[in-house]
Amino acid sequence: MYLVSDRGQAASAKETVRYAMSTVLTENRSAEKASSAAEPQATRKRVVIIGGGFAGIAAARALKRADVEITLIDRRNHHIFQPLLYQVATAVLAPAEIATPLRQLEAKQKNLSVVLAEVSGINVNARTVEAIHPGLGIRKHGFDYLIVSAGMRPSYFGHDEFALHAPGLKSLSDAETIRTGILSAFELAEATEDEAERARQMTFVLVGAGPTGVELAASIALMVSVTLRNNFRHIDPARSRIILVDGGNRILPTFAESLSKKVERRLSRLGVDVRTGLKVEKVDEQGVVAGGERIASATVLWSAGVAASPVVKMLGTKTDRAGRALVGPYMEIGEAPDVFVAGDATSMTQDDHPVPGVAQAAIQQGRFVGRLIANRVRGRNDGRPFRYRSKGNMAVVGKNFAILEAGHLRTSGFATWVVWAVLHVLALPQLQNRFRVQTQWLWSYLTGQRSSRLIAEAPRPVDPKQKTAT
Repeated sequence: MYLVSDRGQAASAKETVRYAMSTVLTENRSAEKASSAAEPQATRKRVVIIGGGFAGIAAARALKRADVEITLIDRRNHHIFQPLLYQVATAVLAPAEIATPLRQLEAKQKNLSVVLAEVSGINVNARTVEAIHPGLGIRKHGFDYLIVSAGMRPSYFGHDEFALHAPGLKSLSDAETIRTGILSAFELAEATEDEAERARQMTFVLVGAGPTGVELAASIALMVSVTLRNNFRHIDPARSRIILVDGGNRILPTFAESLSKKVERRLSRLGVDVRTGLKVEKVDEQGVVAGGERIASATVLWSAGVAASPVVKMLGTKTDRAGRALVGPYMEIGEAPDVFVAGDATSMTQDDHPVPGVAQAAIQQGRFVGRLIANRVRGRNDGRPFRYRSKGNMAVVGKNFAILEAGHLRTSGFATWVVWAVLHVLALPQLQNRFRVQTQWLWSYLTGQRSSRLIAEAPRPVDPKQKTAT
């Protein structure tokens, strides 16, 4: 009996030793696997992209297959298709039809994380970006490579006080503010019995005759003559004054002079009063003073100039007069070879001409920087320096008329307008955007109506007594 018990205990002891050794070996193997799996993760390069515009998204997509961890920081949670922003401002399209959520990029790209925050500081030497996270305060994000593609903002040429009465057009919030201002002007003109005030409410002044100013002016002209026709009892919207002011010698200075003259004639037929060679000296709640003349207006819109985002100054690099970073042939700044600036915030020349601040240039620059970083991570050469390849410039002037300049090719008219419409629909970021925009455009083309004629409601004041009782 005792012998059996001893043998059983010995067998049990052997089993215990085997189990312990097996457990140790298993844990060691698991630890080795975990360690080997963690090693690539720890050595992954960190890429921080500031700005979710055309350049930022193009850079992120170019890094999709690279062995890097990407952090995309933007103070907005959406990407805006800027070329159609003026149509939101003039009630043709709704904001959601030209915008897409940035966070949706995470579902398609596993090495990308989106952060909703506003950049407050950059330390190039320490390789950190400080960002203010809503509700959480300031957090630091380390980087091995940094891409600044924060875009532009309106420039008032040293008269920032103009911004209070003359909003620019760079965001959905700007577009909705302009739309509310335009529609509210007609409501106030309908309600007032003062003829002088009615005329002021129905006068719209646009400062800056670049593509944005021209497209805005033409769209407002069609709104007052077609969309709002018979919508009021006491006013005729078609009698509105639309004045396009510019300090240059002609409108659309980036296009050929022949196309500029065609656009000016087209605007005149739409009822737009084009005034060139006039410098705006003052903007207040009563209107503007341009060339010494007071123009009474309740709605002044600013499209005269742009300046780089304040984020560029945080780099401590050289900039031009508009605050854009002076970058090298590989889009890098001189102070740090692994810090790049792409998109509208860059200033670079090619063949003695500046690279234009348009969407196609931003996309090409972002894609170039993304591929450059991917090559460096893989240990490859940088390759050739950046070179912009223009696919042509376009501008639309109301219904059935657009202009195109591509090299020596210069066209205008209905066929060019069709090309413009097709290209812009195809360029929209998502299928649902394309479907919505082309459906709305077709409806608007056939009926002249605009689906987004909404005036934003001001927040109601809270009664302190009611708040206390609640």
